[in-house]
Amino acid sequence: MFNEKKVAQMAAYLLHKRGGAMAFLKLMKLLYLSDRKSMELYGEPISGDYYCSMDKGPVLSNTYSIISFGGDDENGWSKWISAPRNYNVSLRHQIDNVFELEDLSRADIKAMDEVYAEYGHWNRFELCEQTHKICPEWQDPNGSSIPIRMKDIFMAIGYSDEDAEEMVSSIQEKSQLEILTADLR
Repeated sequence: MFNEKKVAQMAAYLLHKRGGAMAFLKLMKLLYLSDRKSMELYGEPISGDYYCSMDKGPVLSNTYSIISFGGDDENGWSKWISAPRNYNVSLRHQIDNVFELEDLSRADIKAMDEVYAEYGHWNRFELCEQTHKICPEWQDPNGSSIPIRMKDIFMAIGYSDEDAEEMVSSIQEKSQLEILTADLR
């Protein structure tokens, strides 16, 4: 289940690692790769977002809309991240301790740390090109967008067809349970 607050905290963590600001194109790639890495390490994504292929590579669909048009959750994107300016986003306030990012687990942070260690030094254009090569689930949409199925990501990172189906089914069940229990809160 998509969680704007959690995605905002993912973005805040990556921006914090980068010194507080970065190109939003680069941030989008790092967020996607973080979800992908979490799926590889732990069998589930961090964000709960939907994925799509766009001309500049794979993106988190809802997150892309939030970066472009703003979010709805007052404790979400706008609490942590500035509106894009000159194709860059930045932290709204300094993070003194990662425990401020209460929606992120240690596993989430580990996945993002691994992604940042591998790709954080690349510029946005290099990273964009690289995601076209290392993410076989991405398809050139020729100026449009194409949904990326979670199953295709699992298969691209080495799961069999059957195992990928099971992983997606498990994630969907967990998401449905989160929706039901959210109504009880």
